[in-house]
Amino acid sequence: RAAKLTVMDRPVLSPNETEQALLAMLDDGRRAQFLEHRDLDFCYDGGEGLGRFRTNFLSEQAGMDAVFRLIDTEVPLFEKLGLPKRVEQFTEYSQGMVLITGPKGSGKTTTLAAMVDLLNRTRTEHIIVIEDPIEFVHKNKKAHINQREVGTHTKSFGNAMRAALREAPDIIVVGEMRDLETTSLAISAAETGHLVLATLHTPDALRTIGRVLDVFPPKEQGQIRAMLSESLRGIVSQQLVPTVDGNSLELALEILVNTPAIGNMIREDRTFQLRGMMQTGRKLGMILLDDSLVRLVNEGRISKEEAFSRATEEEYVRKELGE
Repeated sequence: RAAKLTVMDRPVLSPNETEQALLAMLDDGRRAQFLEHRDLDFCYDGGEGLGRFRTNFLSEQAGMDAVFRLIDTEVPLFEKLGLPKRVEQFTEYSQGMVLITGPKGSGKTTTLAAMVDLLNRTRTEHIIVIEDPIEFVHKNKKAHINQREVGTHTKSFGNAMRAALREAPDIIVVGEMRDLETTSLAISAAETGHLVLATLHTPDALRTIGRVLDVFPPKEQGQIRAMLSESLRGIVSQQLVPTVDGNSLELALEILVNTPAIGNMIREDRTFQLRGMMQTGRKLGMILLDDSLVRLVNEGRISKEEAFSRATEEEYVRKELGE
């Protein structure tokens, strides 16, 4: 469902009432953290009657505010998300790196949770999940899962990644590769026999590869390109696009599958040629975001204006839609 502001039939809370109510939800540690930094990101579990929420507290000119995003108590299944078979197949590798990317609010966490659940249902292996904060809670099925929350169970993503390499995991899930240390350790883990799933805030496959490389100093980028060309299994870039009526969201996807030819392009710094290679790789399940947007327009699910505003190459999308 598309997000829209709605006026509620409730009395307006004063700044003092709001602050007292919100601070009462925090334990001593989180309260001290909020009072020091004046913002706080965490998950609030209200139990069976209320539910679990991705929560942010903030201070602003009128006082204290909070945002609560309801998290489904059931981990989403692939079948319900409508994800292509190619995304599911990324969970079948025994080692390497799969990146789930997209802007904020594009459903990366949901896709990642579905992949973890599929691994949990199909593989008798040890999975370590590092998140900030924990959203979907996974119960052990075939696999054994350790979920670690940054700030609660570990100091940082980098700290948790270093520790994970000594904790005998088969699969490591990284909520966000946000710095040099985490990215370097994730690539190393993928190279040394682990399956690594991670997210990045990048809009498409080409810029995802660029972002990974740009984290490293220039003198190291040649080596990282070589490592990434071998360890990368695929990239799933996604966006949630409002429908024509504005009442729901449609998923637009870009999928890159790392073939020997694409690996050579990454190694030789010829990633500008990836777009053409992905267009010819449709039989392998590859798709460009622009082609996904064109399909949604042709099916009458999103408007041309939405497609143009989100396109990687607007001229290409306009041409495909006969504009």
